[in-house]
Amino acid sequence: MTETHGSARVSTRTLATRESILAAAERLFAERGVEGVSNRQVSEAAGQGNNTAVGYHFGTKTDLIRALVRDRQARVDTIRRRMLAVHADSTDLRDWVACMVRPFTDHLSALGVPSWYARCVTQFMSHPVLRDVMIEDALTAPELQAVADGIERLLPDLPPAVRAARFDMVRTLMLHTCAEQERAGADAAAWDATAAALTDAIVGLLTARVT
Repeated sequence: MTETHGSARVSTRTLATRESILAAAERLFAERGVEGVSNRQVSEAAGQGNNTAVGYHFGTKTDLIRALVRDRQARVDTIRRRMLAVHADSTDLRDWVACMVRPFTDHLSALGVPSWYARCVTQFMSHPVLRDVMIEDALTAPELQAVADGIERLLPDLPPAVRAARFDMVRTLMLHTCAEQERAGADAAAWDATAAALTDAIVGLLTARVT
């Protein structure tokens, strides 16, 4: 029994250490940029006496970022699954766009003030290597693909090339708007207003006349 309890304590301590490292990395990447932060600095910011803690628990900086994206994306996906269960049969484009927007803004709202993740994501998406990490571990999530499929069904006359270009615009609009709101210290009410404004703007963008 003692051995079992000891193993449980080690596991709990390991999980707590990993989360403290992820939280420190998230903040430092948002404040200083990906290239301006070393694994050693992340370890120190996480309060780890061993400066190789990041390497021990995660590996390389890219491995650390992949773990961060997967952890945060899992939380966003949980919210999106709940929304999809409600709106799966909807023929209202706003419902489907809300399923795209609100899981991300709701996650950021739940983090409290300050939060850092939106600013991290904008950096990852503009990085030549980390962009692939984001695409592989976040943008291809089944929940997000289900939302994209739902939107496409409601826009049958939108040419595929135009649809792809507009989806890229939507992603950029979402990420950078959320990053700016995060930087401004958005609270729960501000995130709710941001989600509503983004939904309005994205519906307009997707349904704009093709010239």
